[in-house]
Parts: sequence; C-alpha cells; structure tokens
Amino acid sequence: MSTVEANVRPDYDAELQKIADYVLDTRIDSAEAWDTARLCLMDTLGCGLLALRFPECTKHIGPLVEGTVVPHGARVPGTSFRLDPVKAAWDIGCIVRWLDFNDTWLAAEWGHPSDNLGAILAVADHLSQKRIAEGEAPLTMRDVLEAMIMAHEIQGVLALDNAFNRVGLDHVVLVKVASTAVAARLMGASRDQLLSALSHAWVDGQSLRTYRHAPNAGSRKSWAAGDATSRAVRLADIALRDEMGIPGALSAPQWGFYDVLFSHTNRDLATKPEAQRRLSFQREFGSYVMENILFKLSFPAEFHAQTACEAAVTLHHQVKDRLDEIERIVLITHESAIRIISKEGDLANPADRDHCLQYMTAVPLIFRELNAEHYEDEFHAAHPEIDALRARMEVVEEPRYTRDYLDTDKRSIANAIQVYFRDGSSTDQVEVEYPIGHRRRRQDGVPVLEEKFRRHLATRFPQRRCERILSLCRDQSLLESTPVNRFVDLFVI
Repeated sequence: MSTVEANVRPDYDAELQKIADYVLDTRIDSAEAWDTARLCLMDTLGCGLLALRFPECTKHIGPLVEGTVVPHGARVPGTSFRLDPVKAAWDIGCIVRWLDFNDTWLAAEWGHPSDNLGAILAVADHLSQKRIAEGEAPLTMRDVLEAMIMAHEIQGVLALDNAFNRVGLDHVVLVKVASTAVAARLMGASRDQLLSALSHAWVDGQSLRTYRHAPNAGSRKSWAAGDATSRAVRLADIALRDEMGIPGALSAPQWGFYDVLFSHTNRDLATKPEAQRRLSFQREFGSYVMENILFKLSFPAEFHAQTACEAAVTLHHQVKDRLDEIERIVLITHESAIRIISKEGDLANPADRDHCLQYMTAVPLIFRELNAEHYEDEFHAAHPEIDALRARMEVVEEPRYTRDYLDTDKRSIANAIQVYFRDGSSTDQVEVEYPIGHRRRRQDGVPVLEEKFRRHLATRFPQRRCERILSLCRDQSLLESTPVNRFVDLFVI
C-alpha cells in the first residue's frame, strides 16, 4: 500500500467548465424563453409579496444587526429594507419560496428555479446603484431576465437525470450552484474566478432532505432556498477576491463530491460503474428549462398535487353535500407524488400540510378552493372534516402516469380522483394530466398568471402603483430596457 498521495493538481472538472462556458459564452436567442422569463419574474415577485402577510416568514427578514446602514444596499421587494446583497439574497429567496407558490421543475430531481431570483435581483440591484454612484451605466432588467434563463437552465438540466433525492440530498444544492454561476457572471467574474466559485459551491456540505419529509417536515423547507442563494452570493464574492478554487471538487477520489455524497451514501449507486456515479447531462445548456417551466397558478401547493387539486375542485359540487356518506376516495397518481407527498397521520405544521397529497386534495373537495391560509394551524383545528376525509383516502400508482411524467415530450403531472359512497354509488373518475401552469396550457395560463400577480401586488401597494408595475411588466421591450434600480424602486414600501 502506498504511503504517499500523488500531488498532481488536475484541471477543473469538465462539469464545472461546462457550466462556466455556458454562462460566459452563450447567447440566448429564444423569443419564447425571454417572454417566459418576463412572466416568471412577475409570478416570482408576486409570490414574495404575498408571503409578507405571514409573520412566520417576516420574522426572518431584515438586517442581522438592527440599524445597519448599507451604502447602495439591495432592496427586498415589498419592504423598506436596504441590505448587503448576501442578506438581501437570503430575504428575497425566503419570501419567494415561503408559500410554495412559485414555479417548479420536475424530473429525476425536483426544484423551483425561480428561487435563484434571490441572488440575481440582490446582486443586480446593488451593482446598479453602485455603478450609478460611480458614473457608470446600471444593469438593466434584460440582464436580470438573462440571468434567470441561465439559472433556470443550469438547475433544470442538472435535474433531468440526476436524482440528488435518491442519496438524501436536497434540491437546493442546484439553487446554490446555479445562483453562484449567474451571480459571479453579473459581478464580472473571469472564467477562472467563475470556476473557483462553482468549485466552492460543490465543496460546501449540502443540505439533507429530511426537513421536507415525514416525520421531520417543517418550515426550513420554506427558507432553504434563500439560504442557498445567499451562500451563492457569498461564494461569488469570495471568488471575485481571487480566492483559489478546488479543481477536483467533484471527482477527487475519496474526498470529492461524487465519492463522499453521490455514491457511497446509497448502496444502489455505489454498485454502479463509476461513469454512472457522475453527473449526467441529458442535453446541452440552452433555454429549454425556461421554455418548459411549470407555473403554480391556482394553488399554493407542492406541484405533484396541482392536478389533484384541479380534479378535486371539479368534484366539489358532487361531494360537498355528501361528505358524511363517503366510504373511500381513490387518488390515482404517479411514483414521484407517492414518494414525496403521500402521508398519513398527524400533520404538525403548515409546511407539513402543504406537502401532503391527501390534505391538498381534501381541502378543495370540501371548500372548492385551496389557499395559503388553509394550511395554518387555526384553520386545520377548526375543520376536523379534513382529516376525516384523509382517513378514507387510498393512493394508487398508475404506471402510465409515471412514464409520462418522465417523458421529455410530455412531462405530464397527472392525477385522478374518484369518490365512492356507502350506498354503492360513485362519482366519475376525474383525471387531469396537465395543470394550467404547464407549457401545453400556456395560452390559457397567462391571463391567470397576470391576475395572480395583480392580486398579490394589491396586498402591498396602492392601486395606482399596482397598475404602473403591471403595465411595465406586460411590455417586454420596455421592461428589458428599464434600469434594475428603477424597477426595484417600484417595489419599495
């Protein structure tokens, strides 16, 4: 056995170089991607504004030291806070994700690519103010939209084939990586600095998924993405100070990400050939993810349940007057929904409830709607009929739904519901394969998205300000040319 290690410093892992080259060299020329990024910006900011109504969210935001004054500080939309960009990224990411109402990407790994706006907007707002103070031109909202497209692409493409959840890691690792890449680019990183930042993002110990699953599901899942975007900005800043990188961050034998976190923690992966224990790239980076992003337009609910909620609303009128007569409710779904959100037993908190397929189905069956207040402790305690319905639910996998979920040409998220009564009668089976936020239903979804945004704006701003923001966001050309600092000015309380 050798008593020494070969100290030959490698080139940066090819996977890191692939990401760096994409953000530094790629030109986004898809009109659909640019337009969808505009819609995504609206939807994401609206979700953050709505979250400011919830004290459990707002207790986390603001300066770490009260009274801190930050020159050219980044603003947190819907508030009067002006913070350093690291904390601002945390706060923006926190409010965006708090209600589980922003966009979603479903593949081998899951996630919410608009989480990256925390880092993007904080950095862009700070830099724009700083540039103006130094007599330079600010960044524009086109820079923000471009960074969003790229962050979506990095997170989403890495999620297509790579199931971090299978080894117990949370998907916010991909938020950290994507945000690090685009934040470093916005900050003017060279290729070597960007590679350094990316290597540090992978070397960081990664979050465990336990806070998303029974019996430990809790509110950390609502701020984990903000934490990831904040760390991304910090790592980008470290790299911009010419901190050396870790070239073999992924591939180093024994000590790298692959050997420590992506194989040996899972026996099935550990027995696979080495090539299958590396990150797989199903497609080249472009703008595919933004074009195909899923919006949560009707329900603040984990996305695998969106079509179940739609089906439940359809069935509401058939069951609302017969709740006590229900013998059983059959939920037909796909494998990922079963693995992530199917649960029985007591639900301890709002975060537990918005990740329970049965709860998210029962509420619209009873009330014909599902909103953020329906997850709160007070509402749950006042309506024991919700748990009574949950107790009568059976969850069944439909193999076709599972196949179509993974089919890159379909990417369906299907659910079906049928209710059976004690007298032997039953409702029709109501099936919904594609939620209204799906690309296949984009034409129908855009008016719903705009109305959702208008509704959320009205929770923080007077009508005239709401109309001004909405008008700007509807105009692609005008929005893209708007300086970032001027855009964020509109969202300051």
